[in-house]
Amino acid sequence: MSNKTILFDKHVEYKGKIVDFAGWQMPVNYGSQIDEHHQVRTDAGMFDVSHMVIVDLTPKQESGDIKAYLQFLLANDVAKLQDTGKALYSCMLNEKGGVIDDLIVYYMSDEWYRVVINAGTREKDLAWMNKQSSHFNVKIKERADLAMIAVQGPNARSKAFKALPIDVVEAATPLKRFFGADCGDWFVGRTGYTGEDGFEIMLPESEAPALWDKLASSGVKPCGLGARDTLRLEAGMNLYGNDMTEDTSPLISGLGWTIAMEPAERHFIGRKALEDEKAAGVTQKLVGIVLQERGILRSHQKVATETNLTTQGEVTSGTFSPSLQKSIALARVSVDIGESCTVEIRGKWLKASVVKPVFVRDGQPV
Repeated sequence: MSNKTILFDKHVEYKGKIVDFAGWQMPVNYGSQIDEHHQVRTDAGMFDVSHMVIVDLTPKQESGDIKAYLQFLLANDVAKLQDTGKALYSCMLNEKGGVIDDLIVYYMSDEWYRVVINAGTREKDLAWMNKQSSHFNVKIKERADLAMIAVQGPNARSKAFKALPIDVVEAATPLKRFFGADCGDWFVGRTGYTGEDGFEIMLPESEAPALWDKLASSGVKPCGLGARDTLRLEAGMNLYGNDMTEDTSPLISGLGWTIAMEPAERHFIGRKALEDEKAAGVTQKLVGIVLQERGILRSHQKVATETNLTTQGEVTSGTFSPSLQKSIALARVSVDIGESCTVEIRGKWLKASVVKPVFVRDGQPV
């Protein structure tokens, strides 16, 4: 049976259409996915992301080595995190360089880091993290007592401030992008998965339903998983299980920028595999595709050049873009794909443009 977040009754009350997602009963929309998409691009919308997994890393004993643990566990380097609250996006790799999961880690102090991982990979992620911690003085604690609400859009912060407690507002007001603030039982990150500004608010489960209602009263409209997917794809943000998997490395998933190969002496899981892949020559890359004819781009459709229909790769994520009024996709293709391609849709090869894998950012076409 699927799990339910603490906000499930609110989704029903607000007339959300409930579907199963990664083992959770979640709203796909509250009537119109397109309207919810535009709501976030032009104003402010909120998403229940309480199914995401919040993990706190603290020392088992008085003095821990959490930094060393994360430097070993992650492809990106947490040594970059010098300021309290600074966040870092990274992949967690296996020994073959495949992506176990992508995550955000917040540096709160030398004795406390907060990590947010994906719901669908919860069990394997926690098992992997615990396994790799055996030689480090690190306590790994899942915060199942916390809910999380994402408020996103150009007016997200101003409208959220009307609903948040005064002490939380005071802590969140000066936050720069990709920083988090500890507010006692509450935690606010100026982060998101839509390409828009906003907050991801972590708070005790018991207080989440009341915040949902206050946000709604402040003009922040509930949005479902459908809009969250079109928004993140327009922003060129990867989806785990589609655009990256345990069988694909960050180098062919548009995530080379998340790998910190310096300092050279830092050993992290998957480093040797990435070095070997680079030495052999990376043969694929992740690109953006904009369809020039009528049709909808979807995962696993074949991609080829216009002059040679020999498959050059495939679509990893695809959808109709409400902002661009065109079908867009991320695709893993040959590094020499060129500026145009064709995509096989229902037995026909349709023309498409190859672009940088970011389509919309802060409400504007890129």
